[in-house]
Amino acid sequence: MTINTIIGGQWGDEGKGKIIDHLAKKADVIARYSGGNNAGHTIENDHGKFALHLVPCGVGWEGTKNLIGSGTVIDPNVLIKELELIKENNLPGEIFISEKAHLIMPYHIKLDQAEENYRGNKAVGTTGRGIGPAYSDKISRNGIRMGDLSNLQSLKIKISENLKIKNKILKEIYGEEEISEADIFDKLDGWYKKLGKYISNTEKIIHENIKKDKFILLEGAQGALLDIDHGTYPFVTSSNSISGGSLTGLGIGAKEINKVLGVFKAFCTRVGEGPFPTEIFGEEAEKIREIAGEFGTTTGRPRRIGWFDAIAAKYSAQINGLDSIVITKLDILDHFEKIKVCTGYKHRGKEIDFFPSDEIVLSEIEPIYEEFNGWNESTYNVDSIEKINSNAKEFIKNLEKIIGIPIDIISTGPSRKATIIVNQI
Repeated sequence: MTINTIIGGQWGDEGKGKIIDHLAKKADVIARYSGGNNAGHTIENDHGKFALHLVPCGVGWEGTKNLIGSGTVIDPNVLIKELELIKENNLPGEIFISEKAHLIMPYHIKLDQAEENYRGNKAVGTTGRGIGPAYSDKISRNGIRMGDLSNLQSLKIKISENLKIKNKILKEIYGEEEISEADIFDKLDGWYKKLGKYISNTEKIIHENIKKDKFILLEGAQGALLDIDHGTYPFVTSSNSISGGSLTGLGIGAKEINKVLGVFKAFCTRVGEGPFPTEIFGEEAEKIREIAGEFGTTTGRPRRIGWFDAIAAKYSAQINGLDSIVITKLDILDHFEKIKVCTGYKHRGKEIDFFPSDEIVLSEIEPIYEEFNGWNESTYNVDSIEKINSNAKEFIKNLEKIIGIPIDIISTGPSRKATIIVNQI
């Protein structure tokens, strides 16, 4: 039995989808454990190029079981569209949705957007997809779960009670129109007809496969630095995106995990507000953004750009218990004569070697850079470590030495073939 957890080591958008899709070839089960459609994976395989927001990336492989776990929150309309896309393109993997996963209701989306508008220039920068309000209802024990769709009479009572409070908030605090109870009720039966056959006891499925010694991949969403507890709070997501979230989000014991892989871009990006110590601007940032296509899969927003932050990477390695690192988008750095890596921080003239938890301190950080020679030679689609330039090899070796974790996989493009396996996982 092998259970590997794949997490994003930065602020999300690291290219986890491509890596999970690559590893899923040998996997029996791929399970998503947290987040909602505020995250997006783009995979490119023999069936085409797909942006998935909820369904695990293993759906492109024959014989895989793809689980959406209890730690997720699901917009039923988004999931239905995704399932239709999967069916249209004949993606072969099986799909199972946890009966314990919480639904994102129309009032969650409206509340999310209303609150962001209300905050004005102090907005957190959410995707406006209702993720935070759905998790808030889960914690306050007012949430609606996927399994509730099987009992419409009971579900309607829950929704009616919730709407009394939600509409009061929308109208009296945010000055927004109330949400129609009838409009929601009209959608429920359709949701169940299209999703009911997928709703399952996913804990049972995953533990049956553990007993059978199957190969299981646990798929993280977003990145460790967006974790609700350990990220750059308050500019974070609403769930645990670190590796520990895979245990609670799927109902697995800690001793079951064999290996944790962290995925990092060869540079850094961030979407939305929040401190970003190595952020760069102007022509340099625009060059990376355009070459790498750094625009949000979910929102389309241009991503903020920065050099690789090794201090943040070491922190991420600690809080996730990383055994192995994957570096993606190495090919984007082909276009630079000099490449910078942040190896230290300076705050108000004093050097520090740790990742601060205080948002004000983090926003005042001056990065200390080590500079490496570029390679001015294409690494795009290269599939062997022997085929890349000596300067590119040296860059990888230095990252590995600075972070202190082996770099086992390098991605040099979006396709499955553009992957260098340094060490077998």
